[in-house]
Amino acid sequence: MRALEFIVLPYALSGFGVGFVVGLTGVGGGSLMTPLLVLLFGFHPATAVGTDLLYASVTKTCGTAVHHIGHTVEWQVVAWLAAGSLPASLLTLLLISRQLHSSSSAVASLISYVLGYALLLSALSLLFRRRILALAHVLSLHRRPRREAAATVLLGALLGVLVTLSSVGAGAIGVTMLVLLYPHLPIARIVGTDIAHAVPLTLVAGLGHLAVGTVDVSPLA
Repeated sequence: MRALEFIVLPYALSGFGVGFVVGLTGVGGGSLMTPLLVLLFGFHPATAVGTDLLYASVTKTCGTAVHHIGHTVEWQVVAWLAAGSLPASLLTLLLISRQLHSSSSAVASLISYVLGYALLLSALSLLFRRRILALAHVLSLHRRPRREAAATVLLGALLGVLVTLSSVGAGAIGVTMLVLLYPHLPIARIVGTDIAHAVPLTLVAGLGHLAVGTVDVSPLA
């Protein structure tokens, strides 16, 4: 029994720590959990990503429910994002599946590189958040609503690839890009929309990783 507690306790503490930081800042789930699984627990990068995606799909569902009750979700924007992200995620999973059969090390290297760049982009988006908000205010004077849908679908496709490969990007990067695309929306609606879109994306990507065999269900319990 003590041996089981010794194994489970680090995962529980990690989940609590990540949840605490996300609760304070609103971002950082994938940015923290995936590196922890790789560096602290020795997970294969692909397994760390898949496991974190399934974990995120559950936690973000709760957040979406709260935002929906508070009427801070733009469901039309969520649909446009999903129209790009879900097909992109499935195509990325197909690539991962094929590469795993030929070279597991190549997949690990690819995911490590993408994860590193995604973490860097997330950090920069947080560091320059004030300047980005100021730029969004300027862009709001030159809105072109007809192009917003196409740009949103393209953003969804980018996030689909990024999140499926690294589990990072649905938070800080997604919010930053939505602020630039929809500068007229209050930040609460931007955040709620981003979280709502992350639910189908992380669920599809997580289930895809599960089907490919790159999910360890034991930490999720």
